[in-house]
Amino acid sequence: MTPSLFRQIDPPRRLLMGPGPINVHPRVLRAMSADMLGQFDPEMTGYMNETMSLYRQVFMTENRWTFLVDGTARAGIEAAMVSLVEPGSRVLIVRAGRFGLLLSEIAERLGADIRTLDLLWGEVATPDQIEEALKEHRPQVFACIHGDTSTTMAQPLEGIGALCRKYDVLSYVDATATLGGVPVCVDQWEIDVVSGGLQKCMGGPPGSAPITISNRAAEFIMSRRHVEAGIRGADQTDGQRSRIPSNYFDLAMIMDYWSEKRLNHHTEATTMLYGAREAARVVLEEGLEARFARHRNASGALIAGLRGMGLSIFGDDAHRMANVTGVWIPDGVNGEAIRSVMRDDFGIEIGTAFGPLAGRIWRIGTMGYNACKPNVLTTLGALEAALVSEGFACSRGVAVDAAREAWR
Repeated sequence: MTPSLFRQIDPPRRLLMGPGPINVHPRVLRAMSADMLGQFDPEMTGYMNETMSLYRQVFMTENRWTFLVDGTARAGIEAAMVSLVEPGSRVLIVRAGRFGLLLSEIAERLGADIRTLDLLWGEVATPDQIEEALKEHRPQVFACIHGDTSTTMAQPLEGIGALCRKYDVLSYVDATATLGGVPVCVDQWEIDVVSGGLQKCMGGPPGSAPITISNRAAEFIMSRRHVEAGIRGADQTDGQRSRIPSNYFDLAMIMDYWSEKRLNHHTEATTMLYGAREAARVVLEEGLEARFARHRNASGALIAGLRGMGLSIFGDDAHRMANVTGVWIPDGVNGEAIRSVMRDDFGIEIGTAFGPLAGRIWRIGTMGYNACKPNVLTTLGALEAALVSEGFACSRGVAVDAAREAWR
């Protein structure tokens, strides 16, 4: 039988204006083409140290334990949860979208006693609601999503870490959708563990999950460490707590790997480290405040254009993410047909939705390398043309004009 080799990969050109992934910054792609190094080569460990320093700045923290978990953003989420949540321990989770439900699923698999603060999709929790839930449930861990792309809403976090410390609760936040595009003020907010991803505002590919860990969380995680047989000695638990049940996602072991000890845990994903390092360099060269302003401007112009053509925006303006916008699909319009026209005729991808919003809204991203005037204007023009082709009544050019005016 003749083997099928298929053809060389040659993906079609797409402008990825959905909720992620997005188009990767060219500098990141170039960095990822660099040659391999041995994981303990001094040049390689130097790159690791530099990456830690760069991401401390991106996370706006002085946390020593700031590094990468090899895997997509989901790997960072799972590493945080598996290392913080013990079997039977009580976890309080804010659930206001798909990814809050994901935290519940992970906690359930870990055998946690799950308590939830459930909200309608598109709502956010107030500090008073969170404090009341903390007092009622007395959890060991509090977990929430900073920016949930399923709803396009951002959960306010100012003061939440302080509340958790008041009640002696460890806090975890997933900032996959916000890191590098909106402020993620880890030290100011006093959040214990925050994880992110590269494929959204950071302008990189999926496959690496930056994470930062406070000293109090690191102390707890290290109390659950074990010594890997044949590498660190006998397999044992150093403290009285339950051993972290995952080997790959054991943050205590990964911390040893990134520390000066360089204790072997896995082979670092070299190409992804190169990409993550360069993505952080791009972010910091632009400047965090300038980058945050660029995301706000791109989102504001997009919304102005959408409203200019008569479309309604999903959710509350006060809590909308500055990098993903939900827009109601007009009555009588086939949302998937519009997405197909945009993809096939214009090479532009916008997102569909999940759960109670499935088939009801589109999600349009203005993130990272794509959060710029030409891409926003091109997307609006394509969406307008696609809607007109499906019989939606709007004046030609009004969306682009409104967006240009908003930018001015």
